[in-house]
Amino acid sequence: MRRRTGRLRTALTVVAAWSTLAGAALAGAAPASGAPDGGTPGFHRLAPGVQYTEYDIPAAKGVAHAHVLSVDLRNPRVSVDLLHPGAVAARATVSRLADAQGAVAGVNGDFFNITETQHPGVEATGASVGPAIASGRTLKAAVPNGQRFGPALPPGTSTRDVIGVGTDHRARLDSLALDGSVATAEAQLPLGGLNQYALPVGSVGAFTSDWGSVSRVRATCGTDTDRAAPCSTDTHEVTVRDGQVVSSANTPGSGPITSGTTVLVGREAGAQQLRKLSIGERVVVRHQLVAASSRIPYRFVVGGYPVLRGGQPLVGLDTATAAVRTAAGISDDGGRLLLLALDGAPEFRTGLTIAEVADAMRQLGSVDAFSLDGGGSSTLAARAPGSTTATVRNHPSGGAERPVPNGIGVFSRP
Repeated sequence: MRRRTGRLRTALTVVAAWSTLAGAALAGAAPASGAPDGGTPGFHRLAPGVQYTEYDIPAAKGVAHAHVLSVDLRNPRVSVDLLHPGAVAARATVSRLADAQGAVAGVNGDFFNITETQHPGVEATGASVGPAIASGRTLKAAVPNGQRFGPALPPGTSTRDVIGVGTDHRARLDSLALDGSVATAEAQLPLGGLNQYALPVGSVGAFTSDWGSVSRVRATCGTDTDRAAPCSTDTHEVTVRDGQVVSSANTPGSGPITSGTTVLVGREAGAQQLRKLSIGERVVVRHQLVAASSRIPYRFVVGGYPVLRGGQPLVGLDTATAAVRTAAGISDDGGRLLLLALDGAPEFRTGLTIAEVADAMRQLGSVDAFSLDGGGSSTLAARAPGSTTATVRNHPSGGAERPVPNGIGVFSRP
């Protein structure tokens, strides 16, 4: 991990668009000091289309220190994709994920099921809250709003909100809802979840090989409005392989799910419907994520929540609670992605409020911006030019990198 040798003394607010990163000076602001080790301050080219800087942000509760990546999606050598450990219910550090996937840089992603203290004996899954798409492949859908981890959602937002990059190489904010069904010869049931750590009350959820091997019991705990509510006592699980029911059980199980197999988990009314299925019965499970705004397929999607739309902060953003944060911004009509992670070193740990995050992203030139997981999860890792491994550029507030379920990876071909 790169260590700071001294606190930056000059507070800085960046007020120019990131188009100036190519070499022009920032209008109205001194260059960000990106060299606590005594090197030349300013912006640094990490790879074709990818630049990095760090700077101080004056805030109501003290100075915050930001680490920022500027990603030019219009550069044909550049792409962005989901960093993930190969299973929805698994975690790894951002630097490890970046190295494993060959990313030149990355930040942490969505909020996630980090603990289960309210359900003794139930295994925390480590799975993320919102939808996730990696390399055009749908990995999961969103849990109910009341089941999410993280700060309260701003009014009018939901766990279905995402930031993503389409097959047109443009970034955008959107909302992705699950559209799916479980069809038999006699009935068709709506699908309430896909590889989620929490299912809506009374629903049926599908778990595929993308889920991993972690227990599926957590999916039947809590309610749509209360994450801490007890686990359901009315559950059922059915395993479908190659379109045919091969087994069933009264409680959700664990272990890897093989390719071509779908495990259906039901709670309450959903469990009662699954009990009607018999061994050998033909079943067709269908699912897709439907975008609220874009008709362009997504190559990459990660969950969180919006804080800035059309250059304006969302109404009702928290102005009181300051913390270490990670955020993503969109500028240049979707042609540039800005990734920000605050430093968690003791002198900067007061961080920013969500309202201040929105303002900071707007000052960077973002028209739209999106809040990702923060606190001990906030991490920005990047490879120095010529290096083969990513190093952490900020100081995670927990003292070391926290394993996370996903992140935003930046890729650049030589």
